[in-house]
Amino acid sequence: MDIIETELPGVMVLIPRRFGDERGWFSETWNARTLAHHGITTAFVQDNQSFSAEAGTLRGLHYQAPPHAQAKLVRCLSGRILDVAVDARAGSPTYGRWAARELTAEGGEQLLVPEGFLHGFLTLTPDAMVAYKCSDYYAPEADGAVRWDSVGIDWGLSGPPTLSLKDAEAPAFDAWESPFAWGEP
Repeated sequence: MDIIETELPGVMVLIPRRFGDERGWFSETWNARTLAHHGITTAFVQDNQSFSAEAGTLRGLHYQAPPHAQAKLVRCLSGRILDVAVDARAGSPTYGRWAARELTAEGGEQLLVPEGFLHGFLTLTPDAMVAYKCSDYYAPEADGAVRWDSVGIDWGLSGPPTLSLKDAEAPAFDAWESPFAWGEP
């Protein structure tokens, strides 16, 4: 597996190797032992999957507050997405900064988003399917969102995105109090 650091410490692009023949290809997308060798020891407990029919669907910026904070490993199963992580750890030298990567079904790239980061994605094609592993179980009382357009992310939009009511009504980043602190587990 190839591992690429991003501009935000802890946010990484993981590119699994594909082994192909006349039938197609095989890829190992997660192996705890292999990744522990590279210092990645996140234990995942839940897998989620979403489908967006329209290009321009934006989901995020989402988080779960401690003690149910989640790291996520995100990949695109069909279509293409722009996947984004925002450092939301108060006191961090990169607080409020973001990293974005295009993830495609064809390329198999994955984005590792650590705990303490906001996460969101924009579908770049119709019929985009996204799967992600989470390091903690969903807890409705810890669920939260920050407004998608309040951090200065270049989403590359030519018009307004398709949003859920939750995302449309989320507070702006500068009006939101982060439940995450830099240096805390």
